Amino acid sequence: MAKPLTIGEAAALTGVSAKMIRYYEEIGMLPAAARTESGYRLYNGFMLQQLGFIRQARNLGFSLEEIQSLVKLWRDPCRESREVKAIAEQHLADISQKIAELNRMQQALQQLAADCRGDSAANCAILDAMIPEHLLTAAV
Repeated sequence: MAKPLTIGEAAALTGVSAKMIRYYEEIGMLPAAARTESGYRLYNGFMLQQLGFIRQARNLGFSLEEIQSLVKLWRDPCRESREVKAIAEQHLADISQKIAELNRMQQALQQLAADCRGDSAANCAILDAMIPEHLLTAAV
């Protein structure tokens, strides 16, 4: 890329909104862009690669803190891949835990839906199950 791009062009090319690009600059995840005489930000090819990197990391569900660590490692030619792998494996473990939690929620909701008659009666097993059992006997 020979010609630097404006923030709007960079946003369109990378899929990262202009608002997020400014935020990433503000928190230091992306270096401050060069400015034209009239104050417009300009982004070079390396910065666009960084934005693409950040976008892909976000798509994989990494947190901002994790992405900051990954960007720092990506910029470091003396990095050790084990550091990158450790971040990815921890993130994978977090995802596995969330999947297990979602599976438990799905099973519970499937059971509640099965227990609800879904007719014109006012009684509903789903609503009844929303109050924890130990609170049903609490003094009101």
